[in-house]
Amino acid sequence: MIKPDAVENGHVGGILDKITSAGFKIVAMKYTQLSKRDAKAFYAVHSERPFFGELVEFMTRGPIVTAIIEKENAVDDFRALIGATNPAEAAEGTIRKLYATSIGENAVHGSDSDENAAIEGDFHFAGREIY
Repeated sequence: MIKPDAVENGHVGGILDKITSAGFKIVAMKYTQLSKRDAKAFYAVHSERPFFGELVEFMTRGPIVTAIIEKENAVDDFRALIGATNPAEAAEGTIRKLYATSIGENAVHGSDSDENAAIEGDFHFAGREIY
C-alpha cells in the first residue's frame, strides 16, 4: 500500500518503478481512500496502542494506492525493498529512505507474512480484481 503522504507528495510513480524494477509483478492495483471504519478494521491489530487514533486519522486523510504484488520470496524481498519503519534507520536506496518523512508517515505498508498478505489482499480486492 502506498500511503497518503507518498500520494500527496507525488511519489506514486517513483515507488511503483522501484517495485517493478525489483522484479515484482503487480497482479492487482487500485487508487482509493479508506473510510475511518475501514482503517480501524485494517489496523485492528494496533487498536490498543497509543498511536492508533493518529494512525487512523493519517490513513484516512487522503487517497492511497493498494496493490497485490508477486515474486518468489515476495514478503521478505518487499520488506527489504521498503526498508525500516523509521526512514532515518532505513538503508540507502530503500523506498522509505527515499520517500518517507517520519516513522508515522513512512510512505508504504508491506505485509509481514504470507498469511497477512492474503488477508490484506482480500481486504482490498475482490477475486475478479486480481490478475
